[in-house]
Amino acid sequence: MRLIVTTIVGIVFGFFLGVSFPTLSLTKVHLPSSLFSSIDLTYIEDKYSGLSTQALLNMWSSLKGHKGSSHKVNNTKIWVSTNPRGAERLPPGIVTSESDLYLRRLWGHPGEDLIIKPRYLVTFTVGYEQRKNIDAAVKKLTENFMILLFHYDGRVSEWDEFEWSKSAIHVSVLKQTKWWYAKRFLHPDIMAPFDYIFIWDEDLGVEQFDPEAYIKLVRKHGLDISQPGLSADSGMTWQMTRKRDDTEVHKETEERPGWCTDPHLPPCAAFVEIMAPVFSRNAWRCVWHMIQNDLVHGWGLDFALQKCVEPAHEKIGVVDSQWIVHQTVPSLGNQGKAEKGKAPWEGVRERCRNEWTMFQDRMTAAEKAYYDAMGIDPPNSTAR
Repeated sequence: MRLIVTTIVGIVFGFFLGVSFPTLSLTKVHLPSSLFSSIDLTYIEDKYSGLSTQALLNMWSSLKGHKGSSHKVNNTKIWVSTNPRGAERLPPGIVTSESDLYLRRLWGHPGEDLIIKPRYLVTFTVGYEQRKNIDAAVKKLTENFMILLFHYDGRVSEWDEFEWSKSAIHVSVLKQTKWWYAKRFLHPDIMAPFDYIFIWDEDLGVEQFDPEAYIKLVRKHGLDISQPGLSADSGMTWQMTRKRDDTEVHKETEERPGWCTDPHLPPCAAFVEIMAPVFSRNAWRCVWHMIQNDLVHGWGLDFALQKCVEPAHEKIGVVDSQWIVHQTVPSLGNQGKAEKGKAPWEGVRERCRNEWTMFQDRMTAAEKAYYDAMGIDPPNSTAR
């Protein structure tokens, strides 16, 4: 009986004691920070056993500081029209819309990673059989040039026989063309640090070529799209891209009768071939968008390059005093597949021609759709 009475008295006393205090809010109860530290660091140290305890404490202290400020921010969207699409929720100051191909260290301060930032990018789409030719070309380059090799034959590690190859960028995908690579790996936002981008074939002789002198001439003559002149022994080529002996640069020529409806349009002007083009940063931003994702050989693209600069007949030209030899090695053609009694190279060449027609049709249709939507009459089509 005494136990029962004591229990009842205790319950009544506790009830009156409880109602005599203000209501406690669980959201305002703060456990000691030391408790969180011991709990979280036990887990983190187990997960990241390679880090020192002091480093973990520093990380945790930083996180606690961010937690304290995060409660002050309303979780609403930050709509900034100048941000890239998809990054509207980010404060503009943290947005990094451009990148680069510069190699970075795994240690040290990021600001000290690069001794020099190359200003020009040279890409070659290569097979290992052409390694000596590429080695000769690369030896012409200065530290202002960054090298990117696209490997269509899957042989990458063998290139380590060249010391320069160890600091080059290598991308390997079997049986692909340089325009396939360009569309996927040379986005304008990646090319932004480079003043000029060389997108070259592997079968070019450069014995008479000086890349730094070439860049000086390109700047001097205001060329946004250019190529070196082709020597007389370069085989079949357009008249526009043949080397001349009496000038540094030429921007127009005379082709066969009836080939040029306008002397300022391709192939008599505003024209370079796709074997060894050089693009300024701004021109490449336009050209990249014009490259079709599924048309990988680039045939027909050279006739449309003039759409990306204005006036095209002044900003597209051939540099004669820095010339090259097109050796016409059919290495990529041999990567094709023999079908229906045709040799591998025949199937590749047939697709090249088909892609040219498809590209022309797409360009014509796109221009017509635009002018129809605008309700205006289209000018004479410049697609060949």
